Amino acid sequence: MNRRRLLAGIIAFLAYIPVLFIGLKKNTTSSNRKRFLRPPGALKEDDFLQQCIGCFKCATACPNDCINMASFEYGFENVHTPVINARAKGCTLCMICTEVCPTGALTEITRDLEVAKKEVKMGTAYVDKDLCFSFHGRTCGVCYRACPLPGEAIKVGLYEQPTVNPDKCVGCGLCEQACIHMPQAIRIKPA
Repeated sequence: MNRRRLLAGIIAFLAYIPVLFIGLKKNTTSSNRKRFLRPPGALKEDDFLQQCIGCFKCATACPNDCINMASFEYGFENVHTPVINARAKGCTLCMICTEVCPTGALTEITRDLEVAKKEVKMGTAYVDKDLCFSFHGRTCGVCYRACPLPGEAIKVGLYEQPTVNPDKCVGCGLCEQACIHMPQAIRIKPA
């Protein structure tokens, strides 16, 4: 490679950088922004993104190791913000992350399941009946047994067919993590 080609490549790359940032900023309005499963106590997305400083304290403190810090694949504005991939690991609702947040991006919630039922709303589980084994005559019920609020957030019927109560589901993702179907028949839709 000669110097002229190298220099031309560098100039082309430098000219592309502003275009890249304009493109990343263009699709970040609240209405068209992709939602991510945030830890319990997270503020509304716009407020959360303004408050979170990406300090990694919530991810480091999580005893279940379910909080990951977002990389560029989540979009430029989400880099180093906490996200939960429920399929990999759901939240156990220990609330330690809410205690260590220095900016209030995660509001503190007491370590009490009764309080968590009222204050946590990370998202809501939904069941894809076309995929769920229980809706095809095969008993399963794994999601029900994984739920920290069985009988409230998830109820089961014939063949352990799960029914989610959206008013009671906190969106912890333990049901999605436990689902034995590939792809999972129950997923969390972030709040």
